[in-house]
Amino acid sequence: MKRKGKRGMAIGLAAALLCLCLPVSARGEELAVSARSAVLLSGESGAVLWEKNPRERLPMASTTKIMTALLALEEAERAGDPAVEITEEMVAVEGSSMGLRAGDRLTLTNLAAGMLLASGNDAANAAALFLDGSQEGFARRMNSRAEEIGMEDTHFVTPSGLDAEDHFSTAYDLALLAREALENEAFAKLVASPRREVTFLEPAHTATYENHNKLLGLYEGCVGVKTGYTKKAGRCLVSAAQREGVTLIAVTLDAPDDWDDHTALLDYGFSQLEQARLDGSACVVSLPVVGGGADAVEVHGVQGNTFTLPAGDSGRITVRVMAPRFLYAPVEAGEQVGELKYCLGGRELARVPLVAAAEVPRQEKQPGFWERLWKG
Repeated sequence: MKRKGKRGMAIGLAAALLCLCLPVSARGEELAVSARSAVLLSGESGAVLWEKNPRERLPMASTTKIMTALLALEEAERAGDPAVEITEEMVAVEGSSMGLRAGDRLTLTNLAAGMLLASGNDAANAAALFLDGSQEGFARRMNSRAEEIGMEDTHFVTPSGLDAEDHFSTAYDLALLAREALENEAFAKLVASPRREVTFLEPAHTATYENHNKLLGLYEGCVGVKTGYTKKAGRCLVSAAQREGVTLIAVTLDAPDDWDDHTALLDYGFSQLEQARLDGSACVVSLPVVGGGADAVEVHGVQGNTFTLPAGDSGRITVRVMAPRFLYAPVEAGEQVGELKYCLGGRELARVPLVAAAEVPRQEKQPGFWERLWKG
């Protein structure tokens, strides 16, 4: 508040927001993909925009490394990015590799880079053993984090995504995971990088790794996320793209034409956008005034920004009035007395000022009998 003394508990008012929505294309558009399972998700709200067998439990190959890298980066942030000394056990793993050797030393963040760009199974295994001493211990960490995210149809066994019994996920769950992981700044930076130089502490040298995700160069606005393949799982891909402030997340499992599938999914998603204007002037409430010439004053929001959102999301925007329970006079017309907070799917979109619609002057106190008598 601008003036000292205008204090009180905030008013909480959640209501549907009336938005100005521009015309959008029909949402019933047919879309065909090669994938056995696929989903397209709004990164902002988590709403499903398109789906095909999205909750079918399937092997997910190296898209597993989204979780492994996220856990490694979260620990790196907590622990000051510790150095990891590579052991024979860490590199005793088949498949794709970032070229680690026993005796190498590099940071946990650089291990995450190796597993996200080069899809290094050695990097994923090294991070798992460093953090929890065994693949089994790390799997417990993975499954616990998956539960926190809401991945109800996922069970992790390996840190790299190599096939194992009871190692599975779904297109929908992987989309939830990608949405969570992209909130991590270090993760988002890595998966958006076409290439990355990794510094080794021992022996001291640098190595450059190319990102396996071809969509970074093929699709405008692509910002990640991770490829995967095993003979059992087929071609798996999690991607994300951003345009006009909107993030879309696409997942395909067992998709022979995954690059084309994701291009079609993301194109479809971006064709389903609408613009929503945050019109705070439509929100009017009355606040009591203490010590004023009027008992109350109307307050309203001002016009806010225009947002581009997936079609249908504008109807899910809520507004919360953040203001004191009462005001002290004087109140000036146009004075800011609070804020309107706009949210979508539990996430804050914006705040706009809440202002007084009229002036309320301070009511002058009338002198009492003895005061009038004393003054004569």
